[in-house]
Amino acid sequence: LFSLFFFLSPALYLRFIGAPASGKGTQCELLSENFGLTHISAGDLLRAEVASGTANGKKAKEFMDAGKLVPNEIVVTMVKDRLSQSDAQAGWLLDGYPRSKDQADALEEADIRPEVFLLLEVPEEMLVERVVGRRLDPETGKIYHLKYAPPESDEIAARLIQRSDDTEEKVVPRLETHNSNVAAILDSYKDALVRINGNQAKDQVYADIESALKSLNVSA
Repeated sequence: LFSLFFFLSPALYLRFIGAPASGKGTQCELLSENFGLTHISAGDLLRAEVASGTANGKKAKEFMDAGKLVPNEIVVTMVKDRLSQSDAQAGWLLDGYPRSKDQADALEEADIRPEVFLLLEVPEEMLVERVVGRRLDPETGKIYHLKYAPPESDEIAARLIQRSDDTEEKVVPRLETHNSNVAAILDSYKDALVRINGNQAKDQVYADIESALKSLNVSA
């Protein structure tokens, strides 16, 4: 499976979709901080608009309350409005959208299109291992991993719990859906594709991303 980045010039714009446990969150933080980007999560943006009661938020809430998907035109309008704000003019990182071919087409119609598309690849078996091994400390909220980030003491280990979504039965269907959706998006951006190996330590993944951007004459 994979995670996706977009880059446009002359200012720096990135687009990022990540499979569960792909390391997307970590790379979003690093890219936003080091390149001075405004991090925009489509999901967070949608929830904020609904909570604020904006015109778009009210429209979206009607569909959400009815158990329906929010139409592409509403989400794209939210994204376009957010990208037009002053803090996003020097560069932005769009996280979690589009997730389907229809959504990618809607962004294309709105003239939101990357010049370079970075593909962060992580084998599915590794993603499953990362998810299934995660444990939550209910007292502190800290996330551990039985193999990659074990608890500091037996006392902490004894109280760790596995979240209901962090099972193979739950994560495999999520990965299959993600894989199918992103495969459809790849076809839209195949001419701008650059591949990144995501099955490495996070620092090396970021170094490879920086190297790829540097080769395109982009630097932090």
